[in-house]
Amino acid sequence: MEIKLAKTAGFCMGVRRAVDTVLDIAQHEKGRRIYTYGPLIHNPQTIELLKNRGIMAIGDISEIADKKQAVLIIRAHGIAPAEREKIKESGIKIIDATCPKVGYVQAIIKKHTTLGYTVIIAGDRKHPEVDGLWGYTEGRGIIISNLEDVDQLPPMEKVCIVAQTTQDTGHYNQIVQKIQDKCPQAVVFNTICSSTERRQEEIITLAQEMDALFVVGGKNSANTCRLADLAQTQNTPTFHIETAEELKSINLTPYKRIGVSAGASTPNWIIDQVIDNITEEYGAPYKKTGVLLKLWLWTVKTDLYSALGAGCLAVTAMLLQNIPVHMSSVAVASFFVYAMHVLNRLISSQESRLIGSFREKSYLRHKKYYRLAAFASLMIALVLSLLESVFSFLLLFVISLAGALYNLKILPEGWRFQSMKDIPGSKNFFTAAAWGMVTAVLPALNLNQHLSAATAVSFIFTFALVFTRSAMSDMMDIQSDKLMGRETIPVVIGKEKTQGLLKVIILILLGILLISPSASWSSALSYFLVLCLLYIWICFRLCDRRAGLSGGIIEGLLETSYIIAGFAVFCRFVLG
Repeated sequence: MEIKLAKTAGFCMGVRRAVDTVLDIAQHEKGRRIYTYGPLIHNPQTIELLKNRGIMAIGDISEIADKKQAVLIIRAHGIAPAEREKIKESGIKIIDATCPKVGYVQAIIKKHTTLGYTVIIAGDRKHPEVDGLWGYTEGRGIIISNLEDVDQLPPMEKVCIVAQTTQDTGHYNQIVQKIQDKCPQAVVFNTICSSTERRQEEIITLAQEMDALFVVGGKNSANTCRLADLAQTQNTPTFHIETAEELKSINLTPYKRIGVSAGASTPNWIIDQVIDNITEEYGAPYKKTGVLLKLWLWTVKTDLYSALGAGCLAVTAMLLQNIPVHMSSVAVASFFVYAMHVLNRLISSQESRLIGSFREKSYLRHKKYYRLAAFASLMIALVLSLLESVFSFLLLFVISLAGALYNLKILPEGWRFQSMKDIPGSKNFFTAAAWGMVTAVLPALNLNQHLSAATAVSFIFTFALVFTRSAMSDMMDIQSDKLMGRETIPVVIGKEKTQGLLKVIILILLGILLISPSASWSSALSYFLVLCLLYIWICFRLCDRRAGLSGGIIEGLLETSYIIAGFAVFCRFVLG
């Protein structure tokens, strides 16, 4: 089955700006209650997550009890001037998140109303954006929703025509043409958002190429409904769904090519869930590698692939240090990483609620078995380390204890950070440090009982590789992490700066790998490990998540950077 994701699927600029504004305020306005004037966006799942963070949608300012301690967000749709003045007079602090493109339409209406024009707004009468736009006409504007409404227009001399930013381009052009037939002197502005136009053009193209289409988004989202209507005009089977749960009632077996698009208010994680479910239930998008791909995805989903990666890195670290490969140390790294990953997944799955990953179903369905496997793996790792040395056991025990305490609130209420996970970017740092300790430091202590420059190079290699892979995953999850209140590195410094930081880390690591053999800091294996860095550089392109790949495939491709290290070891031995 082929799955194709529309390039424009998901949040548009205005919606992303509004959501980011609200979440930034939630992070900094700790002493105030935060409200949005109406639902921030037309997506029930996002509204529920905002509600969980204490951000409430209201329909009228009378619903706010303590107006002096409130912050009210004007959503992307904008509001009428009279409403804005009423809010100001109440003493409520206003934060304007009106989409700049909606603001542009407001400015056109305000200007032409002042010049004595009758402003005609082509749009949905009940849509909040249209309601706000009409407020700028000083009560003299006319709303046109369909061609029949044009017949009711009275004779007019000075006419200005604008469109709701999410209108259907073809429909708007028909309305304009009919109005110009009656009022040839009418001034026309094409105020449909360019993102909306691209989204509509793309859905028509997808409908012509695919056997079936999924349009993902709120049933109350006008632009999402319009996308579904446009797809149906191409006589392509079209399914408008809000969540992946609705896939259960749809038989997709007759379709070999499936297109997926989404409205401007649909978050990425819902789109990802739909793609993940289609891939899982109806087969992978690559026919010839179906069985192997399913097996690979299963190892990724169950975190066995991470354990295998840890084993590869342990072997790599030992050979970098010119110490014999000790299978007990490889096993300790694999079992420990598996245990920590599974336990953290179990904890985070309880926190995520509405936002689930491709692993969610498996973890929820087999929670007891995962928990049992994690504890058993941790015990095996500890026992194996004890057989090596008491010091190795104590070090691994301390690392395990730190992992267990990571999610616990150990500091009093009112403190900025109550647990280690509250520290911005801590997940990436502690995860990478733990991997570096069990793959590079523990084997060295077990076999040499002393640390060297080679140990440092091995630790830095593993740390940089795991840190980069973790941060790249967070870049793809930045939208959901913001809504959940997780302060990952991309959330704190932004996606672009994070990508720049990771590229700097990779370049520094490249320099270390190229210099260390000649400086006698490590073995010649360093040269072959450049393959890992080249692979990661290629993976940077995955971070926009526009390739139409499922979450499992993308996560697996990122984790393959660890397996590449094992492949580099193989190349080293083959080439001598």
